[in-house]
Amino acid sequence: MVQVFNKTISSVDVEIVEQPIEIQKKHRVGLIGGTFNPPHIAHLMIADQVGKQLGLDHVEFIPDYLPPHVDSKDAIEAKHRVEMVRLAIEDNPMFQLNLIEIERGGKSFTYNTIQELKRRHPETEYYFIIGGDMVQYLPKWHKIKELSKMVNFVGVERPKFEQVSAYPVIWVDAPNLDLSSTDIRNNIKHGRSIKYLVPKKVEEYIKENSLYGYK
Repeated sequence: MVQVFNKTISSVDVEIVEQPIEIQKKHRVGLIGGTFNPPHIAHLMIADQVGKQLGLDHVEFIPDYLPPHVDSKDAIEAKHRVEMVRLAIEDNPMFQLNLIEIERGGKSFTYNTIQELKRRHPETEYYFIIGGDMVQYLPKWHKIKELSKMVNFVGVERPKFEQVSAYPVIWVDAPNLDLSSTDIRNNIKHGRSIKYLVPKKVEEYIKENSLYGYK
């Protein structure tokens, strides 16, 4: 007989097996959206800096099919922009290509994209990366109140722009590179070099397909 807490029970052989408690770690994924018309080295640098500084599992590039804030006449066909992004990111294992907005078609709102990503991957925590100059426009974003509860905004610091926002923003300090896709297109238009402004494979693709009037 075995005495337990002053109560008598029959002696039996009991095998106690300790099972480790597995804590499900959330995936932490960065998102960088854009027309990528074309993608350039500043896109890559920002994604790399944010991914490493925040310890993200990976960063996904999401090309727009037709963004709501850009005149469609300025954007080349989606198939070319997608291929340029693929070429630009293929050498970095932390980068991935996400075609959710291309496959949906039409104009893309960040709210709809995040809503769909959360439905597909409820276990994932998302970090949406934007330039420090764009933070001031967050109040104008579609369904921003709901969106701010669904995703973490990451603002990349830029000189001359205050780190002030009506919504929560994680600020990341990254090397400042004042470069835009418009700059790339203008260089091509005026016959100037884009070497070192875009990845070599992207430059070659633009040349091979005579994009943006490349001659």
